[in-house]
Amino acid sequence: MLSDRLPQFPWDRLAPYGERARRHPDGIVDLSMGTPVDPVPPLVRRALESASAEPGYPLTAGTPELREAIAAWLRLHCGVTGDFGVLPTIGSKELVGLLPMLLGLGESRTVVIPRLAYPTYDIGSRVSGSPVTMADHPGQVPAVDVGLIWVNSPGNPHGKVATAGELRAWVDFARSRNAVLAVDECYLTLGWDTEPVSVLSLLDGDNTGVLAVHSLSKRSNLAGYRAGFAGGDPAVIAALLEARKHTGLIVPTPVQAAMAAALGDEEHAAGQKAAYRARREILREALVARGMRVDHSEAGLYLWATAGRDCWDTVAEFADLGVLAAPGEFYGPGGREHVRVALTATDERIKAAAVRLAG
Repeated sequence: MLSDRLPQFPWDRLAPYGERARRHPDGIVDLSMGTPVDPVPPLVRRALESASAEPGYPLTAGTPELREAIAAWLRLHCGVTGDFGVLPTIGSKELVGLLPMLLGLGESRTVVIPRLAYPTYDIGSRVSGSPVTMADHPGQVPAVDVGLIWVNSPGNPHGKVATAGELRAWVDFARSRNAVLAVDECYLTLGWDTEPVSVLSLLDGDNTGVLAVHSLSKRSNLAGYRAGFAGGDPAVIAALLEARKHTGLIVPTPVQAAMAAALGDEEHAAGQKAAYRARREILREALVARGMRVDHSEAGLYLWATAGRDCWDTVAEFADLGVLAAPGEFYGPGGREHVRVALTATDERIKAAAVRLAG
């Protein structure tokens, strides 16, 4: 069975610490998962409602309005040029988890993932039965048949931003191995100390073998809508579309309408980014006041913090303060001394966490 190839769901291991944090007299401040807490923008809700009476099957490729909205957004924020395709997905996690299978990699072709990484990159390789290897630059990839390379910038959990040179090196390497390069750019518009660059802006119109993966979960608070999309090589997009039509991986019509509305409005996204920036400063100051070091974290929705000891000890210490953080071990062996602290809590809860952490 497929479940036999999967590890224990990591968040189940964190549950006892959540119960511990809930015993705090002022309640828990959950900074572990990065779940949006701010309202869905009204224009998005109106678009969802206006399409809620549609009785027919959705278009797997996306409505013309959604496809154009995605393309326009990719031109504006990612600098894509030349011939490219777009594809709506059921959130970005679905695509991450199924991409090796949808590409038909099987047991013969290897998936490359970062050494510190969102766990679903590894899960995708397990689902497809593909071997996996970890590498942070092309020189670390062994001499195997590589079918898919995952790069994440800005990175989860650590918020590190890849340079244009680093991304270009991955493009050249992927093409030399006849592999697909998928760059998870879900936090692209949330740059703080560094302005992230999209891989699509570096290709001079030749998008061969490259996909950029995006999400509206954080930008527009649509985590509950499961609203993601990919853009890039039109041949790869066409192959994914064909596989998705056969397997029924379709974004519902009302969600497609909501996505088009969200992508066409920058005002709500700018306001949300400002809220996260303010929360980030409050939490960062509190962690430093506690004597912790914050590494990378120049973009994205997390602070990657360490007290120089085992991450589970820090998780336990935070839980006694009523604050829940994610242990760095979830993201790879290199995270054993870090915790990931999310910016996704209300202003009131962020301030409460800061008071508790700063002591």
